[in-house]
Amino acid sequence: MTSIAEQFGRDDWVRFTPKQKFTRWAILLGCGLAIAWALTSIEVVWAWVWGAPEQISDLFGRMYPPDPSNLGTILRVLWDTVNIATFATAFAVLFSLPVAYIAAQNTTPNQVTLWLGRLILVTSRSVNTIIWALLFVAIFGPGVVAGIVAIMFRSIGFIGKLLGEAIEEIDTRPVEALEATGASRFKVIVYAIVPQVMPTFWAVAILRWDINLRESTVLGLVGAGGIGIILQGAIDTFNWPEVATILIAIIVLVIIGEVISAFLRRRIL
Repeated sequence: MTSIAEQFGRDDWVRFTPKQKFTRWAILLGCGLAIAWALTSIEVVWAWVWGAPEQISDLFGRMYPPDPSNLGTILRVLWDTVNIATFATAFAVLFSLPVAYIAAQNTTPNQVTLWLGRLILVTSRSVNTIIWALLFVAIFGPGVVAGIVAIMFRSIGFIGKLLGEAIEEIDTRPVEALEATGASRFKVIVYAIVPQVMPTFWAVAILRWDINLRESTVLGLVGAGGIGIILQGAIDTFNWPEVATILIAIIVLVIIGEVISAFLRRRIL
């Protein structure tokens, strides 16, 4: 009995050709060799790895029960953490608007400003927040100012890039219509560009605040203010019950941030 493919003079369908199969297996083999090389080249103390479950159990045993005696100080520093995230996001939004404008191909005045804007965005996003914090702690000294500036610099690249992409994707017909009537560039921006990117603007701003709230919890580890300062102090003094209290407070703060972000998205977007 002949198959349908033979009756119509067609070959049976196969998902991959022999060449494609060979390529896939070659890629998988290459990835496997790369992983094996990485595991053998990095310095891993396997005795510590195998003993990690026991260490984790011992550490959690020391953390229980949490110590709430320093809760007042923890809450006060948590409020500083929220302020760092909020002010940093507000300043980042303010400074990222002109950067996004000159980094978008359809609104930048010339090629020089285009590459200047993109250089700012790339520089901001290339350096981690902790590195920015180390730099600004050296400039401004320990405290919340260094934390605010560090998160602001990191956020400018994130917000500016997404807003710049939103500007590049706008419908050009309203822009062309206003320009045809002789409207000034300012009016074109206000009445043709801004209304189209406002949903993206609010979505990005809320998302970045949510991210910054998490990032601000660790800045204190390098002296840039926030809850990380007392967390580092508790770890250094082996005060594990207080460490547990601080971690619980951070988790609750992040959950509250998620609730607030979701509420703002529903109300604004």
